[in-house]
Amino acid sequence: MTGNGLLFIVSGFSGAGKGTIMKELLRRYDNYALSVSATTRKPRPGEVHGKDYFFISREEFEKMIREDALIEYATYAGNYYGTPRKYVEEMMAAGKDVILEIEVQGAQKIKEKMPETERIFVTPPSAEELRRRLTDRGSETEEEIEKRLRRAVEEASYMPLYDFILVNDDLDRAVTELHGLVCTVHDRSVHRQDFNREIKKQLSDMMRGGN
Repeated sequence: MTGNGLLFIVSGFSGAGKGTIMKELLRRYDNYALSVSATTRKPRPGEVHGKDYFFISREEFEKMIREDALIEYATYAGNYYGTPRKYVEEMMAAGKDVILEIEVQGAQKIKEKMPETERIFVTPPSAEELRRRLTDRGSETEEEIEKRLRRAVEEASYMPLYDFILVNDDLDRAVTELHGLVCTVHDRSVHRQDFNREIKKQLSDMMRGGN
């Protein structure tokens, strides 16, 4: 990747508050870009092309697959979903830190292709709190809530693979901590680059001295 922006993956249980954290992060800070996925499903009422999703045809999507124009993709309910490489690279080249809000399997695929990507897993402070949040949403049946909780058990097995665990027990604190994590990664990246330059310089000096 070119530019000064870095790539971050945010995953977490349904009900952990990922979307709320992302909205508040983008509201407070101007150095972030939330990646927009491409999909072959039809837009729902109120959804905007280029903002909610890039709505494209199946033929266009399969062309992107052939051309390796997607960082990752998957099928769900008969439709394709994927992350366009061009959009991510353009945002990073513009100096934006790009955040992909993505499920755990997709996160692993991206990490394999782009090892420099940092992964952050968002979780509530307890399983009881997760159930309470799912219940309080009031949009799902008890059966659907139980299904989401079973899914959470599966997703929890991926947590040790993540670089950071973000406990969302308070929105303000979670947003502040997430921004702090990004700043930490930037500092680490700069230090690594400085160290690499210094080592390269020392080796060059040594080789010249040896000649």
